[in-house]
Amino acid sequence: MDYTTLGRTGLKVSVAGLGCGGPSRLGLRNNKTEKESIALVRQALDMGVNLLDTAEVYGTEEIVGKALEGIPRDRVIISTKKAFPLRDPKDPVGELRKSLEQSLRRLRTDYIDIYHAHGVEPQEYVYVLDKLVPELLRLKEQGKIRFLGITEAFVEDTKHHMLQQALEDDYWDVVMVGFNILNQSARASVLSRTLKKNIGGLVMFAVRRALSQPARLKEIWAELKQKGLVDAGSNVDDPLEFLIKEGSSSTIPEAAYRYCRHEPGAHVVLTGTGNADHLKANVESLQKSALPEAARRRLGEIFARVDYLTGN
Repeated sequence: MDYTTLGRTGLKVSVAGLGCGGPSRLGLRNNKTEKESIALVRQALDMGVNLLDTAEVYGTEEIVGKALEGIPRDRVIISTKKAFPLRDPKDPVGELRKSLEQSLRRLRTDYIDIYHAHGVEPQEYVYVLDKLVPELLRLKEQGKIRFLGITEAFVEDTKHHMLQQALEDDYWDVVMVGFNILNQSARASVLSRTLKKNIGGLVMFAVRRALSQPARLKEIWAELKQKGLVDAGSNVDDPLEFLIKEGSSSTIPEAAYRYCRHEPGAHVVLTGTGNADHLKANVESLQKSALPEAARRRLGEIFARVDYLTGN
């Protein structure tokens, strides 16, 4: 496994992180048993993955906790999150403390490495800043949290407005951002700024349906041409086919993971699945070399004006 330093946190992290939510939730959405989901986490750990990203709303914190039984705590980086909007806005501090304690219990640990404000939309950021950041800082002083993170609601905020607000402040040690071949807008608006501030970058949405299902990519390509965001005169039905034909990659998902993995500022690329073979392939892709520079440049040119897609 390849490792890197997660910005100013100083944490040594695997470039591949196991996402315990997403469409799969460690296979729970596909009726995998708890035992099978625990085995998947263990497989990731055996492959050298040391960053596990979960959240209270995923329903997988307890699985992660059970999977880590018997493993030295300092061998693993646990990332979990507090969801927004709050269920009890009248008592934000109380809800935050209760949620953190519940996460600690489910994860069977006495501290969280990275604790995120989860899925914050642009209009919610000031509330998070005013009502919750002071308490998060107190929890950090108490040793229950090591580093503060914030994640965007990428589906609603594909242009990264919230993270642009958050990067005006200096509270966040780590950000989680949506970034992929189809929507590269985070490069200029987020990652260029996190690099300057030495903030850790976790990338989500590296591969979604459009980069794993050819039929969905064809639909999106037709939509982009109709909107005038790509070359409308192109007769190409598959804009990524050249990656395979020219030998840049063996599959589109592999190319998509490699594209994100070698983006400056993208310290960890999250991959989620409920399938052992799929996990192995994804992790192996994330350890391969960067795409050829000509291919990266061409991808940048093709999708230069696209900033509203998630890849789903």
